[in-house]
Amino acid sequence: MTTENRRTTTGRLVVIDMQRVFAEPDSPWAAPRYAEAAAGVRRLLPAFGERVTFTRFVAPAEPVGAWRAYYEQWPFARQPPDAPLWRLTDDFADRAPHVLDAPTLGKWTPELAARVGQEGRMVLTGVSTDCCVLSTALAAADAGVETLVVSDACAGADDDSHARALQLMVSYGPLIRVVTVDQLLAP
Repeated sequence: MTTENRRTTTGRLVVIDMQRVFAEPDSPWAAPRYAEAAAGVRRLLPAFGERVTFTRFVAPAEPVGAWRAYYEQWPFARQPPDAPLWRLTDDFADRAPHVLDAPTLGKWTPELAARVGQEGRMVLTGVSTDCCVLSTALAAADAGVETLVVSDACAGADDDSHARALQLMVSYGPLIRVVTVDQLLAP
């Protein structure tokens, strides 16, 4: 392993919302390339060992503010945190050493910030690139955290949205860098 590879796989791998609601093709929130993103995440997991945090988007018990209109648009999602749609998919359910739930699109919560650390590095994967991944990356970058978004371990609502979100995050360099699984794992 080269020095650069050791440096690149340092930090914490954060896997955003690899849940059934985004994986199942008949879900209103399905990410069409979920399976490809999941394959990228699976390739990264061994390089990070216990330094992996999974997140789950869950509906709040009672939406407030603009979230009320959001859940009027998506009433199917008004389910408790233990509902099947919020579960991690089977390929990750028993491989998630740490899981953080949040009723927000961005997952840069105080809990995640504490796991990553102020001077830390976050390697970001998951769904959807154009929503929860983007929201998390921007907030972490604003907090001064080095953020690497793994393009082929993320999936968007569609290919165009995925590409636009990645391009937007590139414009935040050097706070955010967009990389591939191969670049992270290269010897």
